[in-house]
Amino acid sequence: MAGLVGKAKSFISRVLKADIVKVFSLTSISTLVKMCTGLVSVKIVASIIGPAGVALVGQLNNFAMIAMSFSSGGINSGITKYIAEYREDNSMVAQLLSNALRITAICSAICAVVLIVFHRYISQLVMLSADYGYVFVIFGITILLYALNNMLISIVNGYKEFRRFVYINIANSIIGVIFTVALVMFWQLKGALISAVTFQSIMLFVTLWMLRGTPWLDLKFFKEKFNRVIAGKYFRYALMTLTTALTVPIVQMLLRGYVIAEISPIEAGWWEGMQRISNMYLMVITTSFSVYYLPRLSEITDVKELRHEIIKSYKVIVPILLLGFSLIYIMRFFVIKLLFTPDFMPMSHLFAWQLAGDFFKICSWLIAYLMVAKAMLKMFIITEIIFSVNR
Repeated sequence: MAGLVGKAKSFISRVLKADIVKVFSLTSISTLVKMCTGLVSVKIVASIIGPAGVALVGQLNNFAMIAMSFSSGGINSGITKYIAEYREDNSMVAQLLSNALRITAICSAICAVVLIVFHRYISQLVMLSADYGYVFVIFGITILLYALNNMLISIVNGYKEFRRFVYINIANSIIGVIFTVALVMFWQLKGALISAVTFQSIMLFVTLWMLRGTPWLDLKFFKEKFNRVIAGKYFRYALMTLTTALTVPIVQMLLRGYVIAEISPIEAGWWEGMQRISNMYLMVITTSFSVYYLPRLSEITDVKELRHEIIKSYKVIVPILLLGFSLIYIMRFFVIKLLFTPDFMPMSHLFAWQLAGDFFKICSWLIAYLMVAKAMLKMFIITEIIFSVNR
């Protein structure tokens, strides 16, 4: 018995000392704030617009993910990877940032034109009605701001400025929920739709203010000429990011659209509610992986060290997931009551399936991030398509 207790203490000690857990601890503050603000936002939005409205907002959110990925050129993971790799070389950093800005600006301009010109057609395709065309016009006007904000956050991540990254995310979460709730309170469903395509854009000004005085936020780092070699490096990440952007959201849109059309908008709202809950706890994982795991894998060049890092991460993540997901399942009725209204209670039967799927999804991410860190283009695209088809 004493031996088992000693082994348990040793395991817990190793886990707490692991770098990824330290980053989890740091980012958990940001994630906790984001989850709390998300709780407020989801509760108010669900109470005002109901399950059918939640389903409609879900459709728009999935399309927004696709458009936002295209607006940034899909290069944000590449920015993080190469800044982490060359952050001590200011000349190379200037090349990376200058080309990132040009790619982001061009892609955003193309997306803006498409959204504004074809707003009625896109509204009919995504929202199953042309009445929401105004949302896509607004989206087109503001999408550049979103893309620039994401670019700046990716740079911060590449420099491994974890604390600054956390503070920016906390500020964005608080201001975002105030913005969203205000629009929903004033304009109900219309406000929820406008908020879904604009709230991340206004965060650019918050991010710029919080990055004031940062050495790399200087015009000299963004004035280099276009470099085809750098653009080629980014292109590999663009293909990976855009593959994800096109597969996962489109599959979700098709599934939700089928449920709305063939079953009922209310049941589509239950499904969307389950996705909202899933997204909340997945934030904890994705934030920590993006902040610690991607830059860490990017900077490792030794194969043995790389294998050790991955195995160590599995040893830490799997027990945490099993414990956390068990608690979520046990508390599922409380979670629904806390986040939604009694109309959403039938979604409780979806928890077991969602949690099981998310467990294996997160375990697969440990390998997927290796593909991103090492630009394993073909393998990433093939596995992403297979995963999406199996959904």
